[in-house]
Amino acid sequence: MNTLTVLAAGDEFGAPTPDELFNLPPIIPGVDWFTKPVLLAILAAIIVVVFCWGAFANPKLVPKGIQNIGEYGYMFVRDQVARPFLGKDADKWMGLLLSLFFLVLVWNLMGVVPLMQFPVASHIAFPLVLALSIYILKIYLGFKHQGPIGYFKNMMFPPGLPKPIYLLLAPIEFLSNMIIAPFTHAVRLFANMFAGHMLLAFFSMVGFWFLFEKLTPLGASVGVIGVVMTIIFTAFEMFIQFLQAFLFAMLASMYIGSSLHADH
Repeated sequence: MNTLTVLAAGDEFGAPTPDELFNLPPIIPGVDWFTKPVLLAILAAIIVVVFCWGAFANPKLVPKGIQNIGEYGYMFVRDQVARPFLGKDADKWMGLLLSLFFLVLVWNLMGVVPLMQFPVASHIAFPLVLALSIYILKIYLGFKHQGPIGYFKNMMFPPGLPKPIYLLLAPIEFLSNMIIAPFTHAVRLFANMFAGHMLLAFFSMVGFWFLFEKLTPLGASVGVIGVVMTIIFTAFEMFIQFLQAFLFAMLASMYIGSSLHADH
């Protein structure tokens, strides 16, 4: 019998399982695909559209309110995500990159919003769709701007290396760019949101169980620790949520840039 079980005064404390947290029932009986993550994903898309419309549809010379927030977001994505990898082409791709950043950010932040409390990207299907979309765009742009042969040549046989090196480098580059890159693009976001949601659920459940559900003199201290850790991890998780949205958009920018310009 573990310590938490003893402190629960004889009743077992059950830590949340992935099945309980992520396999959610359909909202409408009989419509199996319409679950809470799907609803939140749709809501997030609406939020991003409304936000961007309010910020940029009728811009003022002196920004204020939602336009001010939108312009700060635009400048951040332009300067930190687009320009380092796209250079002079950055402005052409700002619509995609800005939408991608804000969509992933809202997806992630839903994990700490009361009542919602579910990060959409913790379901692998959602980041996978975005990553595959960027992957298809990357291949299309590579073929268009470099030609099919030139695209694979520039990818697998960078100039200036001894020819025997290509025997090892070419398959590694092909595997990295064509298979591993889109997989890690999706999994990096998914894994961070999945793990963060599990940790927050665990510590919040500890606090609720030992302070409200099964309050005991000895267990109360464990409950307090659970509440404190929930607060700390919520702040940390919000940082990770922003960071993952930034990294996802940055990688998209990097992949697009590598297809537009062979020297990337």
